[in-house]
Order: sequence, then structure tokens, then C-alpha cells
Amino acid sequence: MRRMFGFLIGILVGSLVGSTIALLMAPESGENLRGQLRDRGQGFMNEIRHAADSRRIELRGRLEALKAPRE
Repeated sequence: MRRMFGFLIGILVGSLVGSTIALLMAPESGENLRGQLRDRGQGFMNEIRHAADSRRIELRGRLEALKAPRE
């Protein structure tokens, strides 16, 4: 599980660095570039929140299952 988490973090960091470099090298005006960065950043944060919420729900379900009396 730890190796999988490390791998996913590596993919995430690599994609952020790669996309940032690609955007900075793009031949667009500064205003357009800032708008794109802002939109992508907000989309990225929304995805992170959604993933965290779904994981939290999953973990709460597992916790409740563990707390339930055994038959």
C-alpha cells in the first residue's frame, strides 16, 4: 500500500511539474496563461477535494463495519 501511495504521489508531482513547464513554454500572452493556470489549479483542487471526500466516506464505512458487533 505504501509503495502504491508513493507511486501515485510521484505521478502527481511529475504531472504538475510537466504541465507547469509546458504552460510556461507556451507562446501565449501572460493574461491568457494566468487564466489557464488559475482554471487548471482550481480544477486540480476540486479533483483533490473529491478524491479526499470519497476516500473519507470509504474509510468511515470501514470503521463502522469494524465497530459493528460481531455475530
